[in-house]
Amino acid sequence: MTELPKARSTAPFSRFEWMIAWRYIRARRAEGGVSVMTWISLIGIMLAVFALVATMAIRSGFRSDFVDTILGANAHVTVYQTMEVDQNGQVSRTISNAADMAAALRGVEGVTRAAPLVRGQVMANFTNANAGVEVYGISYDDLLTIPRIVEPEVALGDISRFEDGIAIGSGVARELGVTIGDTIKLISPNGTRTAFGTSPRVSAYEVVYIFTAGRWDIDRTRVYLPMAQAQLFFNKDGVADEIEVMVENPESVDDLLAPILIAAGDRALIWTWRDSAGAFLRALTVEDNVMFVLMAILVLIASMNIISGLIMLVKNKGRDIGILRTMGLTEGSVLRVFFICGASIGTVGTIAGVILGCLFAIYIDPIFSLINYVSGGGVWDPSIRGIYHLPAELRLSNVVSAVALSLGLSWTITLLPARRAARMNPVEALRYE
Repeated sequence: MTELPKARSTAPFSRFEWMIAWRYIRARRAEGGVSVMTWISLIGIMLAVFALVATMAIRSGFRSDFVDTILGANAHVTVYQTMEVDQNGQVSRTISNAADMAAALRGVEGVTRAAPLVRGQVMANFTNANAGVEVYGISYDDLLTIPRIVEPEVALGDISRFEDGIAIGSGVARELGVTIGDTIKLISPNGTRTAFGTSPRVSAYEVVYIFTAGRWDIDRTRVYLPMAQAQLFFNKDGVADEIEVMVENPESVDDLLAPILIAAGDRALIWTWRDSAGAFLRALTVEDNVMFVLMAILVLIASMNIISGLIMLVKNKGRDIGILRTMGLTEGSVLRVFFICGASIGTVGTIAGVILGCLFAIYIDPIFSLINYVSGGGVWDPSIRGIYHLPAELRLSNVVSAVALSLGLSWTITLLPARRAARMNPVEALRYE
């Protein structure tokens, strides 16, 4: 009985192994190859990775844009006081020593700004148009420290004229139909008490500045009045409703809560940006994790095409495997040949998917504009989503995660049919040839 020649071990991933694998990958079906399955597997991996990268970029962009608009136009920490009964027997929570409290808060390490505010909800009127707005009474110097107001996405007018009138959001201006130079009325139901009841308080102000902060709810409801005018309008002479505090690192705001409470005094209460938006951010985190798992399953399904393609390839190349084994090719070499076939498909598909995903994230604005145009508009409703456009932010960590996931799955799955090919008995493979 003739014995098979003893197989000689070769260096892993030798040149001839790559040559054989390349011939198998590009072979046509008539030649015993599976080029159609190769393309199906490659395109499947590419689309799955593209979807994963694009989804993660959009999720990251949405979260960053949402947090940026919150931190850029709102207080990181709001300090207010518990209720007390004043000399007239009325319950009030206004801050009488607002200037001193703000100075004490500025002395806390990590605090960049502390500004007294007067706040109130009123109705704005221009001719026959009305809109509910929230008034923020603030000094001009403090207004200049709010990033999304001083440097908004779009601005009209001159913010340096703030002391001469009123600054309003672009949504308020659109609702009322006003522009720079128009005069609007603020109407508060809590006016002067008379023998015939309470008469509404009405004051008129010139619109000197219109801003677009980037969040629909801010632009649609917020107006800024000079501090003195707001105190006069709300009958809060010399007092403030709250202190708006900004910190260096908003993400670590919890570390400053104790020092801020000590500096603010015994009656102080605080409300952070995490308290107002924390539930939404936690929901985003859960949704991000769920979306990553779903996209990972999609990549896994696409990777399964590699198994079917390689199984067909091993079946069609059974005779070749038998001949190569009788010529002295080791099981390891056969395994590496078919591993190269599957891993190459996964690698090329991953690279193509990453490129498409990155291009989609970079050019998302024109792509989304085209989709909006084709669909007839109205695809993105800022009143529901809070922001005006679909953002995308490419992060190296997300791209690396997508690449690692895709390569890990495609390479691992490739080992199964490759190992089957390596363990094929060459005598059985050649028996019926």
